[in-house]
Amino acid sequence: MTATETEHRPEPESPSRGGGALDRYFEITKRGSSISAEVRGGIVTFVTMAYIVILNPIILSSGTDVAGDNLDFAQVAAVTGLTAGVMTILFGVVARLPFAFAAGLGINSFLAVSVVGQVTWPEAMGLVLINGLVIVLLAATGLRRLIFEAVPMQLKLAITVGIGLFIAFIGFVDAGFVTATGAASPPVGLGVDGSVSTIPTLVFVATLLATGVLVALRVKGGILIGLLSGTVLALVLESILDLGPKVGADGTVNPQGWGLSVPELPAQWVSLPDLSLVGQVSLGSFERIGVLAALMLVFTLVFTNFFDALGTMTGLSKEAGLADAKGDFPRLRSALVVEGVGAVAGGFTSSSSNTVFIESGSGIGEGARTGLANLVTGVLFLLAMFLTPLTSIVPSEVAAAALVIVGALMMSQIRGIDLSDFSVLLPVFLTVTVMPLTYSIANGIGAGFVSWVVVRALSGKAREISPLLWIVAVGFVIYFTRGPVETLIAG
Repeated sequence: MTATETEHRPEPESPSRGGGALDRYFEITKRGSSISAEVRGGIVTFVTMAYIVILNPIILSSGTDVAGDNLDFAQVAAVTGLTAGVMTILFGVVARLPFAFAAGLGINSFLAVSVVGQVTWPEAMGLVLINGLVIVLLAATGLRRLIFEAVPMQLKLAITVGIGLFIAFIGFVDAGFVTATGAASPPVGLGVDGSVSTIPTLVFVATLLATGVLVALRVKGGILIGLLSGTVLALVLESILDLGPKVGADGTVNPQGWGLSVPELPAQWVSLPDLSLVGQVSLGSFERIGVLAALMLVFTLVFTNFFDALGTMTGLSKEAGLADAKGDFPRLRSALVVEGVGAVAGGFTSSSSNTVFIESGSGIGEGARTGLANLVTGVLFLLAMFLTPLTSIVPSEVAAAALVIVGALMMSQIRGIDLSDFSVLLPVFLTVTVMPLTYSIANGIGAGFVSWVVVRALSGKAREISPLLWIVAVGFVIYFTRGPVETLIAG
């Protein structure tokens, strides 16, 4: 999940009268909007979200799977635009709400860092697909809402904050701002030998600060503008200094070089999208790592997807003035089902699970109130598929700045947690810190859930804990001890 805030919400425009079938279907007039406001809102939402077409392939293509394979950057960029476009349009038509979709930053990082070290990329996407089917089932039966209500709000917010810190830490590492020392203590340090001494890392710092200023000034599309500006700076510096890659084709290491990609202008600017990754899905993970381990990964994906999306939709519906006193919004069940389909589609296309983006709030701030805005955003994402050659010029050091910014925005959710009760403070603290320190979203969520149940129960608050939360905590205990458990089962 990512986050953004709007400085103000403009006064509603005078709605058009008698807008015909389009007006009636999307309830444009009923919600106090207009076609022009929906179009403008859809464009603004795309501008604030467009960075995902660059960022998602950088994250996914950086992960090497158990077979030693990497996803192709351009192919991931193409399916990122395809899936975001299709799912955004589908959600707009079915749920008729102005909530746009794209690959979730929490899950794609989890896949690239934690999952593909155990399975192949097709097997990882098979797990994402199963995760989506589970979410669709939970939503269709009403269980998704029941489970969501069973988890304390403090833990829901802590998960968001923890993922934010995790994403930011990945950004620092990708930029070379934080590096492994190779020593027992300290295990990590600043840059090279304790200082920022490479041009790519300095570009990261410059991009981070510039983007931070834009976001602080509430400039719409600030993250995208920051990415583009940093890329231009990188292009200029590379053309002058000819730094080259950090690791050469012959395996030689150049500490002053660029990480994942060298910023160079492509031979062509527009190309037909390469959709070869569509359908590259396998369920072989259950055989490769065992049923229990595979189920634990699915469990983690479901939880990450689950809380991110429902919390985001609740917040957006309130911002749009569409939620009632209980927080319910129009076509709630349909929205939850389609959100699950986003995970299925993301797995099938190898773009990672697609979910609702909080950046949709920027379009809502511009007046979007209906699914018509989603049609505009979705079409723009589909057009972005043809511009994938442009994405290859963005170095990871520049994209890393966006990761840190997004992480900071997600961390802001901690303001909604009352930390005066230590039985709340400890589980929240463990959730937030264990994620980046162990480089695992799963570990952070599990530490938070288990500690919440144990500490709250033994401090006289057992009656406040939902039976569903006990079940979840037991599941995480099995997850943490899966090594010995698998040994016992195998024996």
